[in-house]
Amino acid sequence: MTQADTTTRFEALRQWAAAQHELSPAALDLCLAAGDASFRRYFRLLLPDGSTRMLMDAPPAQEDSRPFVDIARRWRAGGLPVPALHAVDLDAGFLELDDLGDTPLQLRFAGDEHTDTLAWHERALALIHELQNRAGPDMLPAYDEALLGRELDLFPEWCLGRWLGDSALPPGWTELREALIDSALAQPVVTVHRDFDAMNLMVCDERLYLIDFQDAVAGPISYDLISLLRGRYCRFSPARFAGWVEDFRQRAVHDGRLPGTTDSDSFRRQAQAMAAQRALKVLGIFCRLTLRDGRSGYLERLPHFLGHLEASIVDLPEHAAFQRWLVERLRPTLTQRLAAGTGPEAT
Repeated sequence: MTQADTTTRFEALRQWAAAQHELSPAALDLCLAAGDASFRRYFRLLLPDGSTRMLMDAPPAQEDSRPFVDIARRWRAGGLPVPALHAVDLDAGFLELDDLGDTPLQLRFAGDEHTDTLAWHERALALIHELQNRAGPDMLPAYDEALLGRELDLFPEWCLGRWLGDSALPPGWTELREALIDSALAQPVVTVHRDFDAMNLMVCDERLYLIDFQDAVAGPISYDLISLLRGRYCRFSPARFAGWVEDFRQRAVHDGRLPGTTDSDSFRRQAQAMAAQRALKVLGIFCRLTLRDGRSGYLERLPHFLGHLEASIVDLPEHAAFQRWLVERLRPTLTQRLAAGTGPEAT
């Protein structure tokens, strides 16, 4: 959107919020609270009585807010910690929500293996179980073969082709792509937030709340587990990762979300395959956000997710050719390109 469009929407949002509370627009204190990788923007509304609300501005031409509204209502009815909806105008793209404050979970981290960091991850893991147990996947879009494949293809298109300028597919790519999709589809289907990272978990009154769940799907049971443990803020030791994955398996078996015949090694391999799929997707998305959308700060995160990818592939030895390419070709090339601060322009 142009600056003029942004200004026009801000004034329309102010008028809309004033009408919800039967106040003059001049009586409202409205300030930008956050933006994200989409066209959505969030504003904090301060009401005359001192209470606050969060306003979402999601231009309908770019953002369909219906999934967010539908999921918020269903999940809240199921007892999940999501913000309440106080007013909704889907035609305008305006929503009024609970204000959950300014503390996304990563602000509570104090180092990868710090006691506080580990404790908050334990609480977030418990929330994944709560989500999968309380929210059925039946009304969500399927995380199917086509979607999994489109996500994987972001890596060769945007990371390799558009950013690094290399159109050749990595050795073993076709086999790896097929194996990762097959592994994901073989898992039990549950409700998947799809970006269960610390930035989408708000700490409010010492309780975790779910936000940015509009892209939720019916998909593999390990996906949100991986989103959390292989997210953008922490790197855990193989032993710590394996321990959390095993704890998750045992709880999921106990709750009936995983068959009792699912052994530790099989589930760990499924989790590592899911982690590889997500890391490849994220590497492609971050390059696309940079090149196509002009977003800054994403290229600097590539080495972190490349590390996640390497950690996953190590546990999938049948893809040794791709693993060697990661270590011998991609990491040196990516490191050199980042150091030089160069990359092909978006086309």
